[in-house]
Amino acid sequence: MSRYQRWSRNTGDGPTGEQGMLIGPAPRPSAEPPAPAEPPAPTRPRSDATRSDTARLWAARITLPVSVALWLLSLRSVPLDGMRDLGLLQVLPPLFWVAAALLTLGFCLALSDRRTHNAWLTGYVLALIALLHATPTLLYPTLRYSWAWKHLAVIDAMTRHGGEVPNADRFTVYNEWPGFFQLNAMFLRATGLDSAVGYAAWTPAFANALLLVPLLLLYRCVTRDRRLIWGAVWIFYSCSWVGQDYFAPQAFVFLLFLTVIALVFRQLPRSALPRPDPRRRDGWPPGLLAGVVVIVAAIVVSHPLTPLLLISALLLLSLPRRNRRVTLPVLAASVVLTALWDTTVARAYLSDNISTLVKSTLQPDRNVTAGLAALGDAAPGQILLSWVDRGLSAAVILLAVACLLVRPWTRRTGLPLLAVAPLPLLALNAYGGEMLFRAYLFALPAAAFLVAALLLPTGDRRAVPHTLALYPVFLAMLGGLVFGYYGKEAMNQYTLREVAAARYVVDNAPPGSTIVSLTPDVPGLDVNYELHPRIHLAYQAPEDQQRLLRDPLAGVTEFVYGATPAEPAYVVLSRAQGMNTYLTGALPPDFSDRMESAMASAPGFTRVYENADAVVFRYVTPPG
Repeated sequence: MSRYQRWSRNTGDGPTGEQGMLIGPAPRPSAEPPAPAEPPAPTRPRSDATRSDTARLWAARITLPVSVALWLLSLRSVPLDGMRDLGLLQVLPPLFWVAAALLTLGFCLALSDRRTHNAWLTGYVLALIALLHATPTLLYPTLRYSWAWKHLAVIDAMTRHGGEVPNADRFTVYNEWPGFFQLNAMFLRATGLDSAVGYAAWTPAFANALLLVPLLLLYRCVTRDRRLIWGAVWIFYSCSWVGQDYFAPQAFVFLLFLTVIALVFRQLPRSALPRPDPRRRDGWPPGLLAGVVVIVAAIVVSHPLTPLLLISALLLLSLPRRNRRVTLPVLAASVVLTALWDTTVARAYLSDNISTLVKSTLQPDRNVTAGLAALGDAAPGQILLSWVDRGLSAAVILLAVACLLVRPWTRRTGLPLLAVAPLPLLALNAYGGEMLFRAYLFALPAAAFLVAALLLPTGDRRAVPHTLALYPVFLAMLGGLVFGYYGKEAMNQYTLREVAAARYVVDNAPPGSTIVSLTPDVPGLDVNYELHPRIHLAYQAPEDQQRLLRDPLAGVTEFVYGATPAEPAYVVLSRAQGMNTYLTGALPPDFSDRMESAMASAPGFTRVYENADAVVFRYVTPPG
């Protein structure tokens, strides 16, 4: 046996490294005499091996329903009022974590047995999605996350106005990229529903389940190794802690982005992929290309950032000449559609913000570090979860880089180009401090596959012990995810009493009334946003912040002075706002109580609504 043949056999990365797939030129026959055959390794008796395999197969089948049942039982009584620094992590019962650990173990058992049907692996992944993303929906009485409530208000306003909303002020950006909102408005009109709040709560679970389709399509374009495909899928969901899956355009366009990328990979020439499908022809069928262009158009009209990320990914995938017949038509369509939209519909918005965009482009160092928020004023638990998030993200990046060094065949898959595609935009714009998180999210599908290729080498004869040895690794990834995904739930979830307080303001505030709150964390307060100026005290200029901290009453009066009985001001204080200021350190933890005490006896302020979780003051400037 030649040295090359021994190396290929031992590493699984040679010409037939991926279970016999050809990814390089075949070695020439060696002139050396064949090496003496190695003595066969001792094996277990066939009956013992069969019994062991059968037991493992049935264990994997039983573990799935048992873990799901334990998860549902764990949600019967969760004390949500006990959430503080670490959100749901503090109140979920031990049975929930037992269910998560058992589900992970069952997946490892299923992944290690080649006889496991894909339906069981699909069931495990869907159960993981349900456990992670349906838990808040099942526990909370209302829709979580303030931005999701804001998007409901945008859909309502566009429905009432039949399209563009006048006097939108800070909501103007949604007029320029209305695709997601108009699609939901059409759905509401077609179904006769009054609001999207009913199905919006299930968006995280539903959006993540839909992502499974393009993920599988993408990974199956690169390899036929089933362990590697499903391992990559599990790693993606176990490391996707950013939380851009709520009821928002971001979740919608990320699904479309990944679909376009998967279809592009599906059409790449045979020589560009390590494991091509011999039934597929190179190039684009006209009908499929037209469908891809429609998807690109939906991305362009729904979100300002994602078209640029798509263009960056297609540009890098076009670097290998053999790919250009597939990538250039989609790239050209993306560039043309984005340019047309930005110079027509979105022109006014971009013109108003062009100076800010140019200034940000000239500060790449600040753009990269903008997402690494200062942690000095945050709650202790938030500092911990921030470091856990950073550690998980760094681990994914380091393992992906290690894969490129250890598994040379992955360099020819195009996935490394996809993983680094968000980096140019990361340097060009901070995107309100979120670009770092968006870059991680858009790189994660490719990075997850690279991590799986490192941890699950193809052609491994010891598949069972090797896969089971990854159980602690998978658990660690899942543990890192829940810190980022559940750690802020103390301010992301709302009670029915908070919704009732917001509803009181919306129903009673005359048009033109100013609405003041500490933070945006008041569910439903943005309804009729075109009629009411909004002020968030925690995010004002530094000099206004200092005045507010010195004297809460004088600070808030400055923003509402001049209110009349026809156009009064409303000040809303609530549980979630106080929790936000405590967790983020935006204001002192006792500021809400101080402000309420000051307004209670101040002239012009009248307490008009109060319950256990919220209080509303009405203000009219006193005469003289």
